Amino acid sequence: MSYVEGQLRAAGYTVTRQTCTSCAGRTQNLIADWPKGDSNRVLMLGAHLDSVSSGPGINDNGSGSASTLEVALTLARADPAMAQRVRFAWWADEESGMRGSKFYVNSLSAAERAKITAYLNFDMIGSKNWGYFVYDDVAPIKNVFDRYFASVGIQTEGDREGDGRSDHASFKSAGIPVGGLATGAGDVKTTAQQRKWGGTAGAAFDNCYHRACDTVANIPDAPLERNSDAIGYAVWQLATT
Repeated sequence: MSYVEGQLRAAGYTVTRQTCTSCAGRTQNLIADWPKGDSNRVLMLGAHLDSVSSGPGINDNGSGSASTLEVALTLARADPAMAQRVRFAWWADEESGMRGSKFYVNSLSAAERAKITAYLNFDMIGSKNWGYFVYDDVAPIKNVFDRYFASVGIQTEGDREGDGRSDHASFKSAGIPVGGLATGAGDVKTTAQQRKWGGTAGAAFDNCYHRACDTVANIPDAPLERNSDAIGYAVWQLATT
């Protein structure tokens, strides 16, 4: 967390550590605001920074955390004109029930919640036997991601495996529109999906999901790069003029 915080502060973000009193060990959420754009309209992006005790968590969820950081730093370098404020978050304690993001959402006043136009979540976007899954909770948000993937010739599917299982659920339950990306966890790739995306049919999207082998060797470049580009595309489409 200290590395992420240092990078963000050096780039010009307003950064806050929020101690989660309902989390294991009173761990902390890290929240970073880019100080431009309409503060009454906030596009928020997030990824969980914790992992399970049985593995180092490089795909789950170093992949989402790293890509979210890279998009934040790219935004700072590009410094475009902003229509909305952009807020990034790295969550504590997702693996034990999304407690970090729940704490954050519950800490907001009704007025502050109403300012969040959408929350975009990125949890496991570098699976070794990857698919391209887009959260289908809100059609206009899904359409933004789908336009990017269509532009590079990639077909997507709605994300069923992740429904209610990551930090977007904390925002969705509060009535905030949500979207996001994933490349699959323990579900098995079908033959139809293998024809669409390549890889191995009959095998899990990530056979190291929640296991000790979820190391840097578990991350291929292609899905991580494509999903990172899609995140950046969505930010520019939704938050800049």
